[in-house]
Amino acid sequence: MFPPYVWGEDFVTAWPYGHLDWGKNGWNGVVPLRKLSAPDAPRVKAYRKRAGDGTLAPVLLWWITALDGWLLLDGHDRAVAALAEDRAPHTVVLAMAEDEATSAERFAALPQREEELRTRAFGGPDPERQRAAFLRGLNDYAAAIPYEEARTRAWPIPGGPAEWDAWMLEFRHAHDRDE
Repeated sequence: MFPPYVWGEDFVTAWPYGHLDWGKNGWNGVVPLRKLSAPDAPRVKAYRKRAGDGTLAPVLLWWITALDGWLLLDGHDRAVAALAEDRAPHTVVLAMAEDEATSAERFAALPQREEELRTRAFGGPDPERQRAAFLRGLNDYAAAIPYEEARTRAWPIPGGPAEWDAWMLEFRHAHDRDE
């Protein structure tokens, strides 16, 4: 769950100008990639009904370390609709994860513990209470695994912008042929 300020005072609503205040403890807000629609726009109105009944699809954010915040990649109108209904938008976040070896090590114990839960015979006066306690312990173990984002990295394309344009032209031609 995001802190309330992420979708409040740190949500950039001015387009194309906005102010990111890193003054106190960083920023941690959301920057949309396009101008936001008005809360009374037809598409937003339709989404507001879904936000009200809890069936609104999540928005897609991308964590950018240098920005100390997120870019709103998809779901601009859904975000406006949820906020207009006094709800924080549900989100899916793209972020760099920790390295694969560390992740594998952290998750390696989970299948073992899950198998133990399935096969273990709980005895004593209250086996269901023991099973529930074991399951809580498994949940606590999984919840304690840090899900911090790794630093966002990028590398220049050899050949620079001209090479990028050539790749995109080649991709577009291949895509046009596939349709």
